[in-house]
Amino acid sequence: MRRRDFTHDNIAVVKLGLALGYFQHIIAGYLRTNQGRISEIKHGLWGTDVPPADRLPPDFPTLA
Repeated sequence: MRRRDFTHDNIAVVKLGLALGYFQHIIAGYLRTNQGRISEIKHGLWGTDVPPADRLPPDFPTLA
């Protein structure tokens, strides 16, 4: 998934996943993108206007 393909919903899921302690590669794998996109969101390079999601999608990987 390219940067321009990220929706606000995707960014919100990334933010919640990071807040919950998920590794960037897990989130990236779920969204079928590279860790660079996740890192850009994490460090506020884009998507700063999007709040974290209220909950993760039901098919999101669980933390072990």
